[in-house]
Amino acid sequence: MYSQTKIAIPIFQNDCENVIKVAEDCIEKGADVLEFRIDALKNPDIDEIKNTIKEINFPMIATNRISTEGGSFKGSEEERFNILYQCADLVEYVDIELQSNDEYIEKLHKTQAKTIISYHDFEKTPDLNEIMYIVEKEQELGDIAKVAFMPKDLEDTLTILAVLSHCENTIAISMGDLGSYTRVMASKFNSPITFAAGTDVTAPGQIDIETMKALLNMDLNIMDE
Repeated sequence: MYSQTKIAIPIFQNDCENVIKVAEDCIEKGADVLEFRIDALKNPDIDEIKNTIKEINFPMIATNRISTEGGSFKGSEEERFNILYQCADLVEYVDIELQSNDEYIEKLHKTQAKTIISYHDFEKTPDLNEIMYIVEKEQELGDIAKVAFMPKDLEDTLTILAVLSHCENTIAISMGDLGSYTRVMASKFNSPITFAAGTDVTAPGQIDIETMKALLNMDLNIMDE
């Protein structure tokens, strides 16, 4: 069975020139999608950002991560959203946090991009019912739901697999070394996207792209025999 899961590689660089260089490397290594972490830019200029997206010319997620969920954007919430909004017609996906203003999310629906509504907790993994509630809210608001949690034990990672088994159009990640296998298993549940590392590691437990592709291909070959 062929998995529809796309491998996305985040790019976390402080200037657009390096974003382009890293993008070229990630594409060469076999990324299906690039995640442009706009919040990493030291001086985010919207015209420069748009020109960078056009020059790379590859399927992309525009992300401008809020500081409370592991991001680095220093401006106001309005500035943060406006950058995403102005990029939306140039990219395939826009990632915006569940805690964002509903009005902002609604505006993104009027663009051509699919919306990934995300929620991150770098401290813990809630119980299954709480995660399912979060995912349902995300699915009501956007095209793809995304949740990422830090596990304290193996049982927490199994909770993430339970989410994947119950929910369509959902990216569910157990972070850290303990949960890294869930990034590979995501393909078993036809999760739309899983994240691997190229030059930049943007979350604990990300597997490098070469290893991720090898694991997925090995798995598919075993299934074909």
